[in-house]
Amino acid sequence: MITFAIMMNLKDNTKNRVSVFDCSVIDLGQKGFDRGNLTVIDEYSDFPFVPKRIFYLYDIIGGESRGAHAHKKCSQFLVAASGSFEVIIDDGRFKRQILLNRPNMGLYFPPPIWASELNFSSGAICLVLASHEYEEDDYIRDYDEYLKYIRE
Repeated sequence: MITFAIMMNLKDNTKNRVSVFDCSVIDLGQKGFDRGNLTVIDEYSDFPFVPKRIFYLYDIIGGESRGAHAHKKCSQFLVAASGSFEVIIDDGRFKRQILLNRPNMGLYFPPPIWASELNFSSGAICLVLASHEYEEDDYIRDYDEYLKYIRE
């Protein structure tokens, strides 16, 4: 199992915080066959959590973005199952922009990282694996509220 460090911000005396540098692009591996490739995520995978919810985004209109929120408890893992898109992750101090364009590579980010997906290619499919079931109270959808939350 992969573990991720939590940073303590001593400068402003906030609680333990996760940084964008705790987020990782993970290679899920692939098995090649003459008829195509296969990537597996199961209990034996080197995966940071057990998925409780799986969904995917598709038919995203050109120029549109998705996400633009953070979670209080839920970790997520995003994969470009087809096509490509970019993810901007933000911890309130630093931002990173990551291109996802291979179906055997995914981006892991723990809470409470703010994430936005953008620049979807035509036909892109964003596969999302979540550590928790859907719970509206877990979402932070306003960026100013997010900044308040991480500084509590």
